[in-house]
Amino acid sequence: MATNAYPRTKRGIARREQILRAAEATIGEQGFSAASIADITRQAKTALGTFYIYFSSKEDVFRELVLEMGQLTRGVVTEAVTDAPNRLDAERAGLKAFLRFVAARPSLYRIVEEARFIDSEAYKAYFTSFAKAYAVQLSEAAAAGELRPGDAEVRAWALMGIAKTLGERYVLWDDTSDIDHIVDEAFAMIRDGLAP
Repeated sequence: MATNAYPRTKRGIARREQILRAAEATIGEQGFSAASIADITRQAKTALGTFYIYFSSKEDVFRELVLEMGQLTRGVVTEAVTDAPNRLDAERAGLKAFLRFVAARPSLYRIVEEARFIDSEAYKAYFTSFAKAYAVQLSEAAAAGELRPGDAEVRAWALMGIAKTLGERYVLWDDTSDIDHIVDEAFAMIRDGLAP
């Protein structure tokens, strides 16, 4: 989080959000190393000094974007699975919501991928916090008889790996993919495993 205080006025909140969105677009398109604070403020249509009112560095705004992606992703997936009648239906709905979110915010997703090299602690925290909550849900579903018994933590990481890789291949690398088809194929494998 920024070392500066969070803004208290509507104008300050809007300006900070404007800088965050500009950072998302600029870093997401150019990459962390190539993007400068001047590029970000130019995209935000604000003065360079204004950036430092809200963020102490480019690393600071980058870290905030990684944390934001984690919060937004969890929110989108949680909302998508809330009304699912069982865990398998929740898995399908969650995967679809995740891929649609990546399609809607590809720059933010690229930032998370780049965090592995720029801010490995934020990257690790992003996935670890998601996996922890996911494992609890899988464990509860197994206890309720909705899934066969198994190691919920390993399952959480495996399912996250599937979603992450599908997001890279079929959304970031090819933005013309049929997400419904991808979800159907991946879900069939998740539901039935690889056994004939």
